Amino acid sequence: MTFSDALKCKECGKLYPLEAMHVCKFCFGPLEVSYDYDEISSSISKESIASGPLSIWRYRDLLPVSGSDYVDLGAGFTPLVKAERLGRYLGLKNLWIKNDTLNLTGSFKDRAVSVALSKAKELGLKVAACASTGNLANSVAAHAAAAQMESYVFIPTDLEAVKVITTTVYGRNVIAIDGNYDDVNRLCAEITSEEPDWAFANVNVRSYYSEGSKTLAFEVAEQLGWRVPDHVVVPIGSGSQLTKIHKGFTELYRVGLIDSEPQVRVFGCPTTGVFPSSKRLCTRTRLREACEAVDDSKVAGYRKPSGWSVCIGCGSCYEGCCSGSL
Repeated sequence: MTFSDALKCKECGKLYPLEAMHVCKFCFGPLEVSYDYDEISSSISKESIASGPLSIWRYRDLLPVSGSDYVDLGAGFTPLVKAERLGRYLGLKNLWIKNDTLNLTGSFKDRAVSVALSKAKELGLKVAACASTGNLANSVAAHAAAAQMESYVFIPTDLEAVKVITTTVYGRNVIAIDGNYDDVNRLCAEITSEEPDWAFANVNVRSYYSEGSKTLAFEVAEQLGWRVPDHVVVPIGSGSQLTKIHKGFTELYRVGLIDSEPQVRVFGCPTTGVFPSSKRLCTRTRLREACEAVDDSKVAGYRKPSGWSVCIGCGSCYEGCCSGSL
């Protein structure tokens, strides 16, 4: 069973059924999975988690998938390594590094895609797809092969071939689009309206896809003896992983797995080529400096016109798109 009960708009609060959709029809705000935390707290325990698989699915009560027919390639429960020498260099006594390169396709995307395609199968969707500049493409192709689903991966035409070698191993439909990542993503959004049986990981099943990232927070807390760190530094692109890790720590408190409300501060670190002079801090309640100017640099298929802004709150590239609040 699943304890998720609806999709909820983060902007206006409107509720929707658990279907393949990710944007509010009323205000166009992003949709997020809502859970019955009271029911979860009566079901979940540290002991039940410890007896589960060594993957993200040990936290199945906090994920939006019914049953046990998961698309599971063993994503998650990667090592949390104490970096003693680096810690001494930085003046930190307790510095830990979460090594998600040990997931099957080499990145945290395997967490998100495992959840997205598991939900897609539950919803009866037949084809797995995505817009990508590398890591997501590899993960979607691998998980689609395991689920015996056809896969289509759309990439910018000038993407380096080495970034999608793994994709071509698992799936044969890699389609290069003449444009940057934003162009590819817009095309995929259009295709979802024409192909209702397709599950685009980062479009129409994005609400479920993004839930996979919060398992990083679950694992870190469990591996630290059910303690929450003071600070977490997260590599980010759109910023979704940053907000979901914060959500993950909060959920542990809401279901009684940690004793006190987490005071963790989560720092998002994008590459300077995409977000020059970035200094963003996620506190308990909001993102500071959510929107910053982006030059017309090019990194991994991303190109933004000079003077535009990228909002980490929603991942859009338009000025004044949202407040960036969590």
